Amino acid sequence: MKIANYFCIILLAVVCQPTALALETSAAVQASVILKADTSWDGKPIIYPEGKPEITGFIIEIAPGGETGWHLHPVASFGLVLEGELEVQLKSGALKRLKAGEALAEVINTPHNGRNLGSFPVKLVVFYAGAIGQKLTVKEHDE
Repeated sequence: MKIANYFCIILLAVVCQPTALALETSAAVQASVILKADTSWDGKPIIYPEGKPEITGFIIEIAPGGETGWHLHPVASFGLVLEGELEVQLKSGALKRLKAGEALAEVINTPHNGRNLGSFPVKLVVFYAGAIGQKLTVKEHDE
């Protein structure tokens, strides 16, 4: 149930951001901004692809000591850590560490590697703003 609640919050924030921000808070409805960005975490502008839009969401789990492997995303993507702590590293050595409840706009067309340095699984929800038929992730060896 906890994951479903986070999923709904992220979906509202990413897909319906103007509506979510326009909600008035009341005893029955609470709205909190979890991410508002015009650049990815490395400071580069967020870009959207050409073509028919397609939003894809995943819940990703990384085992303790696990890594995503070096990869890049040719589309804008936005993530929220649900559980655990995640470290993301760029080839330049730049690091971003995220704990449960923290969100980021992922880097676009920039190779990076995600690692779980903790002793518990990392769970995160990620939404990709791509186009129909477009790859969302390119592993380093696929480039």
